[in-house]
Amino acid sequence: MSFCADDVTDSIPLFRSGRGGATPTSALQLQIRRCKVVRACGLNALWHSRFPKIDWSNVVRNQDYVCYVAEYDGIAYAVAIWSSPIAANRLREGKTSLELRRMAICENAPKNLASRMIGIMRRIIAREMPHITMLISYQDTDVHAGTIYRASGWKVAAQNKGTSWTTNTRQRSKEQSLANKIRWEYRLKPKITSDNVSINLEIEEETQLELL
Repeated sequence: MSFCADDVTDSIPLFRSGRGGATPTSALQLQIRRCKVVRACGLNALWHSRFPKIDWSNVVRNQDYVCYVAEYDGIAYAVAIWSSPIAANRLREGKTSLELRRMAICENAPKNLASRMIGIMRRIIAREMPHITMLISYQDTDVHAGTIYRASGWKVAAQNKGTSWTTNTRQRSKEQSLANKIRWEYRLKPKITSDNVSINLEIEEETQLELL
């Protein structure tokens, strides 16, 4: 499926005067809201330099999924795609976790948009998806330093060497990345022990950060 940049970035093209939307100067000016999965995949294809390809069907087949867009005057400047973890069966809380599969930001987005968007999304998810206990995200160490996660209260859960997705039963024509990965986690609800004792809960306020 191909996407026209004008069609996918503008949510109100029929009401546009022809002069285009105003350009935001602050991340606080943008509204973060849900968007349809097809539009989210189209925006990701436009902006994500590392992982531009993700088919909408790959998202909706999961138990849980949700997509968000950051807009100003109806024009999109960032997008995020969440779903049940790809490796849910390897995680203790895989069935109640949500993975940030993609987050892409256009080059003329205002400073600090990524950190603000992550903070707002986690609060929306906590409110609208109460069964979700954990948020996870994988950092590609070749292109990101993990600054946003670290300063926003996310914790490093694992570090893995980059491996190929090609196996004897599954062939990939092109590897998207073989870089080492760091898995970050953000706990939304207490971790319950067998004695129903709550541990490890610390919800920190959103911190304004510079983009990676």
